[in-house]
Amino acid sequence: MERDLSRIALFAALIAVLGLMPKLTLASGIPLTAQSMGIMLCGTILGARKGALAVLLFLLLVALGLPLLAGGRGGLGVFVGPTLGYLVGFVLGAFVTGYTAERFENRMAFVPALTGAVVGGIIVMTICGIIGMSVTMGVSLAKATTFALPFLPGDVIKAVLTAGITAALWKARPALV
Repeated sequence: MERDLSRIALFAALIAVLGLMPKLTLASGIPLTAQSMGIMLCGTILGARKGALAVLLFLLLVALGLPLLAGGRGGLGVFVGPTLGYLVGFVLGAFVTGYTAERFENRMAFVPALTGAVVGGIIVMTICGIIGMSVTMGVSLAKATTFALPFLPGDVIKAVLTAGITAALWKARPALV
């Protein structure tokens, strides 16, 4: 139990640290950051339930006002802007990433981790982001989709990096499974 709580807190911190990397803000107002890779890593390494809990802890800290999102953003205001869908997608994405990877015999091998990262970390988070942008910006789903498309090449790179990191960690520390 204590070990699980430590890992959940550690991965919430990892998501925050990945937000410190320089961001690139797209025309839609959505920043391109490394934090989504942290979400993918939560799912592949911690699994569905614990990965989602790590993301919920991170979002709780953001809601309390800590400037942990890319660009030093935090507070309740971020939950009503164009990033709302992505923030909801963070939780669902971590869960689906872990759940998908867990369907394989060894969830921490490269292919299961990559599959989970693509399904949860790209598909689920992008769909949530598109819906969130459509609602909060008052634009059609088609228009919101055009805002999300520039993220996809970077997301694919992050999914491959996530799978590589997960597989390397599993080889170095197989007891993590």
